[in-house]
Amino acid sequence: MYGSWFLRRLGSAAIGASVAVLGVVGLAPSSGAATATRSTVTFAEAPGEPPNYIFPYFSSAYYTEANTQFQRLMFRPLYYFGSPGTLNLNRNLSLAKTPVFSDGDKRVRLTLKPYKWSDGEELDTVDIMFWLNMSKMAPTAYAAWVPGGLSIPTTITSVKATSSTTLTITLDQPLNPRWFLSTQLSSIVPMPLAWTKTSMSAGAGSGGCAKAPFGTDPRACKAVYDFLSEQAGFNPTKPKTTIDALPRYATNPLWKVVDGPWELTSFGPTAPAVFKPNPSYSGPNKPRIEKYIQEPFTSGSSEFNALATGTIDYGYLPVTEIVAPARRAGRAGEPVVPGRNNPRLRTYVATPDYLFAYAFIQPNFNSTGDTGNAGSIFKQLYIRQAFQRLVDQTLYVNRVYKGYAYPTYGPVPSLPKNSYTSKTELRNPYPYDPSAARNLLSSHGWKIVPDGTSTCQNPGTGPGHCGKGIKKGAKLAFTLRYASGDKAIESMMDAESAEWSQAGIHITLSSSSYDTIEGEAIRCTGSSCTWELDSWTIGWAWLYGAPDYYPTGEESFASGAVSNLGSFKTATADELIRDSLTTDVGLEKYENYIEKVLPVIWQPTAVTLDEIRKGLEGVTPLNPVGTFTPATFYWE
Repeated sequence: MYGSWFLRRLGSAAIGASVAVLGVVGLAPSSGAATATRSTVTFAEAPGEPPNYIFPYFSSAYYTEANTQFQRLMFRPLYYFGSPGTLNLNRNLSLAKTPVFSDGDKRVRLTLKPYKWSDGEELDTVDIMFWLNMSKMAPTAYAAWVPGGLSIPTTITSVKATSSTTLTITLDQPLNPRWFLSTQLSSIVPMPLAWTKTSMSAGAGSGGCAKAPFGTDPRACKAVYDFLSEQAGFNPTKPKTTIDALPRYATNPLWKVVDGPWELTSFGPTAPAVFKPNPSYSGPNKPRIEKYIQEPFTSGSSEFNALATGTIDYGYLPVTEIVAPARRAGRAGEPVVPGRNNPRLRTYVATPDYLFAYAFIQPNFNSTGDTGNAGSIFKQLYIRQAFQRLVDQTLYVNRVYKGYAYPTYGPVPSLPKNSYTSKTELRNPYPYDPSAARNLLSSHGWKIVPDGTSTCQNPGTGPGHCGKGIKKGAKLAFTLRYASGDKAIESMMDAESAEWSQAGIHITLSSSSYDTIEGEAIRCTGSSCTWELDSWTIGWAWLYGAPDYYPTGEESFASGAVSNLGSFKTATADELIRDSLTTDVGLEKYENYIEKVLPVIWQPTAVTLDEIRKGLEGVTPLNPVGTFTPATFYWE
């Protein structure tokens, strides 16, 4: 929901360098003087965010687009979403046939297609039960789990396999089939019997978790979960312990058992991820190249240099390297019209890529910063409205992103065009207006000090007062942390802090790695801590094989959700979200409410400019949910 990141959440791929994560090594330079190898394709990873977790049952600490993209090459989800130009279910690449709902949407039958694991085992219902049993044992250990009784496994009353290929799940209440398929069934990644063990020397299936009836053997599942997690680099019993597992990913026999089209052959914390075709792959789109490489980069500039010298075949153009603005800048719901490509990239074709995502700055509603006032300040809607009134999104789209972005007004992306975005969400409810921002603050008891720091002069509740929990003398002074490494984001943070100062909102900027910023926010979720405002650049995205492709807000804005890092909470939001999960009521009421209540400060969402080398065929720009199939790539 980025991803829904888990922060489908999406993660940190820098806006402008954006979340497009692609490139190809060892090929002809841009001048065309050398000859490209026709057996290898290498994609550029997002700067500073290489994959770092291989086990597909992961906690929020590892729930990034880099990891899900990496994993899906080897381990396929039960239901695969996304194809060029659409967010919808990809029936061709799903491991199972379209689910059949019955009994008033309380029962769902799953039927597997004929797939095999690379060790020769058939992919069967035991592999689905393995996932479901693990989720029953440790539901909160999976980042996409949400509270409230509707998420897998909480809502499941029974699971019955009627054959090796057919399984029926019974629910404790009717659920919206659209939501249950798009966000719950899509999260299931069948796991092989070879992983059901508690030591490397143990036999396949000896751990007991996979073949046990649903939810009956939690001790066995915990032991298996702990073992597999440690092999991937995470100790669930000692989460702060460092385990150097990444150098062994490519040699560990566990991770050699795959059902996807690729097998990992080389990997390291800062090294490329190198794949070869899985010779036992039994699905569609068998690889047409001999080697696929994901190349890491430390910055957008280093990726561009590799692109310009011809060592990248499928990459992205950082905003700083755009030589001509878009002929028509992005507007809510309207695509950009590109300008000319960078002249150094004569052998590449630039194509705008609209990922299903939105950007924001996250206030921490439980913050103890600002001498204990920050959380109480952020809880006041008028404060968030003042912040938003000072965000000139149109200016940033044109000046910072050179037209390759579009404004964000609510929780459902307006691009690419889709059936979910309401007409209301295409209009800005809080247009840029410094005077209105200052009036909001002064009418609520604040002494406005432009270019200084405004203070609360009239504490208390009711008209003309600062609001509950805000002390006299409280300051509008906050630290905004943002993910480092992207010049466009740095420029926008500088510009926004200057705009906010017009109302005496004093912002201290602090940059750090995405992992550092998100990691602290995750550790503080639901409890008091000092961080005040965070920017994860892209914010939230429905990307890279991560579950939940129906843009409801249960992971990002529901009370207590693990991805609700700002601890936003209102009864109305919870009610509207729950309605969209239990009945097919549509999303208009939910998104129109969230748009105006401002659980976050909306920011422009960048459009990625993909650069694809001429002659690389079988590839189109990433589909809106970011899934892509390098198995279809080939050289002309």
